[in-house]
Amino acid sequence: VSNLRHHLAHLFAEQVVLHGVFMEVMGIGVLITGDSSIGKSELALELVSRGHRLIADDAPEFSRIAPDVLNGTCPEMLRGFLEVRGLGLLNVRAMYGDGAIRRNKYLRLLVHLQPAGHRNLRDMDRLSPYRRMRRVLGVEVPEITLPVAPGRNLAVLVEAAVRGHVLYMNGYDSGRDFIERQRRFMERGRP
Repeated sequence: VSNLRHHLAHLFAEQVVLHGVFMEVMGIGVLITGDSSIGKSELALELVSRGHRLIADDAPEFSRIAPDVLNGTCPEMLRGFLEVRGLGLLNVRAMYGDGAIRRNKYLRLLVHLQPAGHRNLRDMDRLSPYRRMRRVLGVEVPEITLPVAPGRNLAVLVEAAVRGHVLYMNGYDSGRDFIERQRRFMERGRP
């Protein structure tokens, strides 16, 4: 009965296609979004080369399978392929092996890439990430905005964002920790 319920939930689930690259980074389902040509596919290729897994490029499909769970998959025709400007379509499975791709994953984090000079980022709080919630099919999903500029290692930044997100979900906020530490030092009269 529970198996039937599971299949029916997937069959009748609300669905949406979101533009971006859906990855599994450190076991977490991460959708990388941003304007066309900002470097999403190149970032995905770097993440795959670092041992993370591609789920879907360009048009991942998300289904709401429970009140607070979004499951992301790739259309069958696109599965395992990544389009990188200048290189064309890459067969990630053929290049990196079966372990480099994954069929599906729950969406847990959105990472939005934005040009560093964008007006929304000029006043960014430097102690805490630019974090907000984005509603997808009625489910609140945390979204972190990463400034994109020449010389920034986006793969390392995404890995750090995922690590920070996991810590945050477990109750730890490094920005708040630093502010508290600073407050204690100031109360003691030490720089």
